Amino acid sequence: MEVPADVTHNTRLTIGELADRTGVAVRTIRYYCDEGLLAAERTSTGHRTFGTDAIERLGLLRRLRALGIGLAAIAEVLAGTRALAEVIAAEREAVGGELAALRRREALLTAVAGGEVGVGVNLIAAVADPAAAHGALVGFWRHQLAPLPAPVLHDFIDMNVPGPPTDPDPQYLLTYAELVAAVRDPRLTAAMFDTVRHSAVPGVRDEKDLLLSVAQACLSAAPLVAIGEQPRPGTELDHYVHAHATARTERDTPEFRRRLALGAADQRVRRYWRLTTALTGESVTSGAAHLWLFDALTVSVAQSVGLNLPGDERGEATSGLPSGDGQGTTSTMSPGSSHS
Repeated sequence: MEVPADVTHNTRLTIGELADRTGVAVRTIRYYCDEGLLAAERTSTGHRTFGTDAIERLGLLRRLRALGIGLAAIAEVLAGTRALAEVIAAEREAVGGELAALRRREALLTAVAGGEVGVGVNLIAAVADPAAAHGALVGFWRHQLAPLPAPVLHDFIDMNVPGPPTDPDPQYLLTYAELVAAVRDPRLTAAMFDTVRHSAVPGVRDEKDLLLSVAQACLSAAPLVAIGEQPRPGTELDHYVHAHATARTERDTPEFRRRLALGAADQRVRRYWRLTTALTGESVTSGAAHLWLFDALTVSVAQSVGLNLPGDERGEATSGLPSGDGQGTTSTMSPGSSHS
């Protein structure tokens, strides 16, 4: 801002004159002085006076305030302790965060308005705090797979737990909310725990070894799941059953397989993995690989008693669930997808 020609280097401006020259209210100038943003001297009568450089300084203050920059950041710029470009970049990032929050709020309201409002409000509350929602899913699996070594558990969570719901799409938020609500249901907690371990067959001596061995079995089944191979007996299932038999110091026999097949996943477990698949967009999930092995076990048991299940009926004999729901039961570590 140019200083008028009639203002010389030695001229001191009163607060009223500075207000007239800059268009800034006297009250605002006093406030800037009190905050240490604008230097002033006092006359013998106690009145503030300003040097001509106050005109440019006050102009910069106004411009930065117009951009929404906070006084603390402005003070750093004026003191030369922080670059103006850095302050502008930080403010731009903050505005981006505010816009994202507004878009998210709009999506939450849209999701609620799209269905039964009372139910929607209760459900969508589960994802009002994205970090807390994601934390609920992580906490669920830390409890389920507590015996596993930390690096293995971290890999499982990274592969199978959808990230915080930052996507403003209303349907995505509703799906994520349903998943979070599910893990807060004690019935799913119990069902998932039983499914992971086949708790219907007691006697597991070492949970950690069992989970790690089942992980390897799921990994071996994943390629078959990925190409749409129907669940069937084979080396993948043998590996899976052997893991469970060894954990209980038993042998892989037809009778053991029949007992193992009794521990079926219920609808809650299948629903959990269906929601996970919808959120991650992955056709191959850990739960689906595990389901493939479950259904392969069903086929194996059926064949041992002389039954030959059609493909669409595989998995129903022990679970009572339709096989084409695209979902798996729980898993250990491996990827997979359900084609039962």
